[in-house]
Amino acid sequence: MKFILGKKVKMTQIWSGDRQIPVTVLQAGPVTVTQIRGTEKDGYEAVQVGFDKSDKKANKPLAGHLKDLGNFKTLKEFRVEGSDLKVGDVIDVAQFAEGDVIKISGLSKGRGFQGVVKRHGFGGGPKTHGQKNRHRAPGSIGSTATQRVVPGRKMAGHMGQERFSIKNLKVAAIDKENNLLMVHGPVPGMRGTLIEVRG
Repeated sequence: MKFILGKKVKMTQIWSGDRQIPVTVLQAGPVTVTQIRGTEKDGYEAVQVGFDKSDKKANKPLAGHLKDLGNFKTLKEFRVEGSDLKVGDVIDVAQFAEGDVIKISGLSKGRGFQGVVKRHGFGGGPKTHGQKNRHRAPGSIGSTATQRVVPGRKMAGHMGQERFSIKNLKVAAIDKENNLLMVHGPVPGMRGTLIEVRG
């Protein structure tokens, strides 16, 4: 299984012959293997990797865990079975190839507190027939029978900042020298968002 961590850089376009391809550019890796999880000790198999080296001094437990590896801003586990990776191995974007089908996960853009029209696509109320300053109101929120708000009711609230995964995205191009991965299509999040790539 191929995997790597990256950051969303920007959206742009590349050309393949006379065809324009919209791509999202990711700063993918390099990541360093910081821990190997095994079934005997941990009950499952996984590989923990560190991404984005930091000059900031780590706290004592983390400094002991990352001994001789340096400090990282992000540590993440990937479930991998039968991996031959060892602690200290460096994984870069070279493991991917143009045309690979990948799955990408990340946090969507946070949009703060929003009303029902923007958050859920409600149509709002009529502009006439006694309506005043209620054009974007949610309207009735329940029946007479239950004197409470039913869980799951679509109402105003915090929008965005949720984990999204997109499957079957294609790798459009790779820049191995600069560790850039160009993915065909959009990717969740704003610029600088941490992105997980699985192949």
